[in-house]
Amino acid sequence: MKKAICILSGGMDSTTTTYIAKNEGYEIVALHFNYGQRTQTKELKAFENICKELNISSKYIIDLDFFKQIGASALTDKNIEVPTGGIEDGVPVTYVPFRNGIFLSIAGAIAEKENCEAMFIGVVEEDSSGYPDCRENFIKSIQQSINLGTKDETYIEIKTPLIHLKKEDIVKKAIEVGVKLELTWSCYQNEDKACGLCDSCRLRLKGFEKAGIKDPISYIK
Repeated sequence: MKKAICILSGGMDSTTTTYIAKNEGYEIVALHFNYGQRTQTKELKAFENICKELNISSKYIIDLDFFKQIGASALTDKNIEVPTGGIEDGVPVTYVPFRNGIFLSIAGAIAEKENCEAMFIGVVEEDSSGYPDCRENFIKSIQQSINLGTKDETYIEIKTPLIHLKKEDIVKKAIEVGVKLELTWSCYQNEDKACGLCDSCRLRLKGFEKAGIKDPISYIK
């Protein structure tokens, strides 16, 4: 059976991507990162619940403490406030420096070990918050680098099924592939009820509104 490694944060995008991989007939190896993010505990719980729902037994949970040491992001440095005033132009302070590059490099190592032929990541380019490591040209570049840096017989394709979708289309796709959206978590700063104000909450709520579907998770505002 063909195998794929899925980077699964527990958010709506990565969860939908994992469901897509499952529906395409891949045996899933799920990969989650604890990197000192504000909602680390909640995201890990979401990851475990989604793996249980999909009957995924092959799981890797990687701790990356150095992101907190690097700082420079509101997600990992509590001295930087998570913005709640709406999405602004440019790269936001919630961007974690080269996070996806590091995640994909680690995923490449595990994929080679597990003999996976594909890696799935839920990056979104058109309707994202402006993160440079979500761009399609970056993904193509790192795919080439991973394949150059692994054994000759190893070839890993990085699959990004959501990369050109808008949030409302991702909500519809999630429903189409059977995602239990109540298991997912998107808020950047809260672990009980979502704040409803951070960039991630705003994008998610806007997506549900435009899709004409009610978001099943609870919000403070």
